[in-house]
Formats: sequence, C-alpha cells, structure tokens
Amino acid sequence: MNKLFWQAAKVAPILFATSLFTANSAGAQTITADKGAVNETLEQINNYQQSNQDSLPQVTNVNQLRDVSPTDWAYEALRSLVDRYGCISGFPNQTYRGNQPLSRYEFAAGLNSCLNQIERLIASQDSVGTEELETIQRLTQEFEAELATIGGRVDEIESRTAVLEDSQFSTTTKLKGEVIFNVSDAFGGGLDATSLAENALIANGTIQEGENPTDEQVQAFVGDVNNDGQVNEDDVNQFEDDSEIDDEAAFSNRVRLNFDTSFYGKDRLRARLQAANVPDYGDVTGTDSARLAFDGDNGNSVELSKLYYQFPLTERVTGYVGTTGLGLDDIFNPGNPTLESSGSGALTRFNRYNPLVFRGTDGAGGGATLDIIPDKVAVTALYLTDNANDTAQREGLFNGSFSAGGQIEFTPFEALQLSATYVRNYQTGDSVNQSGSTVSGFATEPFNGIDTTANKVGVNANFEVGEKISLGGFGGYADVKGLVQGDNNNPSGQIWTWGANVSILDLVKEGSQLSFAGGMVPKFTSDIGAEEVAAGVQEDQDTSYLVEAQYKFPLNDNISITPGAYAVFNPNHVSDNDTVYAGVLRTTFQF
Repeated sequence: MNKLFWQAAKVAPILFATSLFTANSAGAQTITADKGAVNETLEQINNYQQSNQDSLPQVTNVNQLRDVSPTDWAYEALRSLVDRYGCISGFPNQTYRGNQPLSRYEFAAGLNSCLNQIERLIASQDSVGTEELETIQRLTQEFEAELATIGGRVDEIESRTAVLEDSQFSTTTKLKGEVIFNVSDAFGGGLDATSLAENALIANGTIQEGENPTDEQVQAFVGDVNNDGQVNEDDVNQFEDDSEIDDEAAFSNRVRLNFDTSFYGKDRLRARLQAANVPDYGDVTGTDSARLAFDGDNGNSVELSKLYYQFPLTERVTGYVGTTGLGLDDIFNPGNPTLESSGSGALTRFNRYNPLVFRGTDGAGGGATLDIIPDKVAVTALYLTDNANDTAQREGLFNGSFSAGGQIEFTPFEALQLSATYVRNYQTGDSVNQSGSTVSGFATEPFNGIDTTANKVGVNANFEVGEKISLGGFGGYADVKGLVQGDNNNPSGQIWTWGANVSILDLVKEGSQLSFAGGMVPKFTSDIGAEEVAAGVQEDQDTSYLVEAQYKFPLNDNISITPGAYAVFNPNHVSDNDTVYAGVLRTTFQF
C-alpha cells in the first residue's frame, strides 16, 4: 500500500483552500490540480511522515473508542465517496457491505482506500468536487489517529517484505528437501542346494516331477564353490553356508533435494539432486524381495536423479516430458496414498505399489493425462525409454528398451479410488527385468537373458473407511515372450502378483500411521514345452510371500520416526529356502 495515502488528510486544508480560490475566481464547483501543486502536496506528506514516525497520538476522545454506525454522518460521507468514485470494492475480510457497523480501524482502512483513489485523480488532473474535498478534510481530521496507525503498520509490512525479497532463494523456485537416517539389519535366510537343483532339473526336463536329483546332479548344480578344482559334497555344504545371512546392522542415509520451479503458476519443472549409501538387501539376503523402499548407494556422491516438466496443455489436459529419472509412477497414479512414498510410506520396495505396471523401463519420454470428468474419471498415456541419449544401435529414443501404456482412473466418490493400467514393454537381453527388482526368481529374467516383450495389466483399489482407516490392494498379470532371432517358436509364460494393505491413521497422535502390508511377489509360470526347454526356461515351483508391519510416529510437522519389520517367506519361490527377516528404524526429515 502506498505510504502517501493516510497523510493526504494533512493536506486536505490546502486542497480545500485551493478549491475555494478557484471557485471564487471562476465561479465553478470543481477544481483541477496541476502537477506542481501535486508535487508540493507529496513533499508536505513526506515531511509530515518524517516528523511523526516515532510516536502515535493518544486517544483523548471517548468517541474514538466506539464503532462507526451506518447512521453516523461519517458512514454516510464515506458511502457517498464510494458511490461517486468507486474507491472501495470490499475490505480484505469482506466486512464492508454499506449497512454494517465498522470498527474505527476498519472504517479508516476504507477511508484510506478512497484517499488513494482521489490522490490518483488529482495526480492525473481529473476533477474533484469542492464538496468532496470538504468531506475528506473533515473525515481525515476525525480519524487522524487511526490513519496514522494504518500508515505505520503498512510501513512495517513493506519493510518486512523488502527483507524477504532480498533474502529469498528464487522468485520462481521452491526447495523441498528430504533426509532419511536408517538403521536396519537382516537375518535368517539360507538356500537348500538339493531343492534348487531339483527345480532346475525338472524345469529343463532332466528329471520328472516327484523324482529326486542324485548327489552328483546336486554337486554339478552348485559347481566348484571352493575353487579347489573338484566338485563334491564340500561344495554343497559351502554353498548352503554362504547363503545364510551373517551381516551386521547398518546405519545409512539418503538425501534428496527437489527444486520445483513454476513459470506461470500451474506448471512444475522438477530437478532432483540425490546422494545415498543405503545397502541393497537383495545382495545381502539373496532375494530382491528383501529390498528397502528407499535403497540406493552412490557413495553419497551428489547426482541429478530426476529432471522432468509437468505443464497444462489445456484446462483438462496435463502434459509430462522428462530426460532423467522420469518414472511410470510419476505419470501414472499408483493409487496407494498411504504407502507409495519411499521416504514416509512402505518400508519395502514391493509394498509401495504394483511392481508389474508401475516399475519397468523408464527414464526419459513423456505422457499426458486427460480429466474426462474432473475428480471422477481420468485417462493417462505415456511412452518411456531408458537410454534416450544413446545414439548406438538398438538404443536411443525409439529403438531400445521402452514402456508404453495407458491408465484409466475412476473415483465414484471421494473415499474410493479405482484404476486399471496397461503397459506394453520391450527389453533388450542385457536389461531384462520384468519384476521391477522385487524378486530374484524367474519372474525377473524368465528367458535366460534374451530380448523379452510383455503385455502387463494391473488393477488397483483404495478405500477410506471414515477418516481413520485406509484399505488398499492391487493385482497384476503379465503375458511375457522371449524373442529368439530368426525363430518363430518363441518361449512364453505368465507373471502374477498381488498385494494388500491396511493403515490406521492418527493412532495415539495426529499424523501417525500404523500399517500392515503384504502379498505375493511376482511369480513366473509356464507350460514348459520344447521351445521353453530349448531356451533354458525355468519356472517358479513354489510361492513366495512378503509381509510388513510398521508404525510411523511424527515428532513434529517435519520429523517422523518409523520402526518396523518384515519377512520374506519361501524366498525366490523356493519352499526349502529359509525365511528372511529384517528390522528397520527409519527417521525422515522433511523441509
């Protein structure tokens, strides 16, 4: 607000005298202020401010304590100025309606607004009536103390605003940070060599189901573990001993800095810097089902992990384009609001969301979302690839591994969210990973390292029971096929997965969350035929399950602590493999 407005009251006598002089000499009822008079007026206002900035007048009249009623002359006078000059469109708190009592400070704010308007008229040499100038003089004298207070408050606000503008990071960019401190440990585990050998030999047709492998076949399966040039029972024992988890507890971290830039209010350019040293429990335990939701280890070197731009194409269409780290879950809606976040959601990678359709080949590309019925029905399409910047053959934007697909979301009412997602992907032999690294079984690489295509379908539901309970679940199916060059008899199979979760919100403290989640990690099945045997295809014989429990407790709005534990039963879909257990204490700082 302009500092000059409230002081205009002090020069009203000057303007009034000028109007009388003009009226007497010209016989007119209006005046026109020239620029010289305005400049002199402004100078007097500034001088007055300098002399009054350190003190405010005391209230000496009891009338200064009462509200201004619509029946008061001052109220009527201000209403007249409003009607003539349109100088009030409503107070910030919407109290002015022309017929309601106002406090003296509310009234002074309205008067101040009219002084602004009239000052602009005088400065632009527009006419202001003599009667109006008389009214202004009387009003400013009666509300002198309130106008002075408003002026002082405006000066303070302008000063604070200037400090903020000088010290702010950017006028267009917001910094959002997240830091995770993690203490975790895994134990249990252990592989049974005989069972693994049996499954492999059944899969390749060497033995029949129900037939046990010989000792020599088991020894040949594990190989020369001792590196002594011989394969015998000692290698089998060493293989099983090595598979048992014998690692120490780890204390690790992940740091993310998101720079979100908006150029016109409805768009977002996100650049993420990340550094981490969280261990991969897939390596530690022998199964990717044990991986943490937030794992990753780049030696705490800062790197650009995500760069994409989200922008409105029309009122109902949102576009996405990115060159680094743009994931399927950045464009599609995973539909698991309580657990999908890696920093404050599920502890395990699998329980965040459906790994078949929300993990896969990604990194660079784009997509778009159309709100068919706002907040009710939306459809999304995308295309992503992993090596868009590589100019080599079988790479680049359109000739390498890719994911392409669509999603339809349906929200019949606010508490229920439903979605169906389809993804078509192609992965070259050196990058095949159909499970999204949520299992180390055959679902990850079904066809022994050859190029693979898949048609994947996923369904998802989330239901909020009142304000305290959230229920979620998903199911996924993939029809996968290996591509043998020059061969029409390509091996094929199916991948299945499902998951469910329940979260109890605000338990003990507002913002807290007790969650249980679990399901069947991706499992590969196949009708083993000649093509599959020739391609070395194997299928999962048993079923592996993952369960998780956690309690997120907020210390304040920015810090939360989440203790939890999880277990992987029949790791890698082998019933003879011992259960893997892990405990986690995750502390998340958000700012």
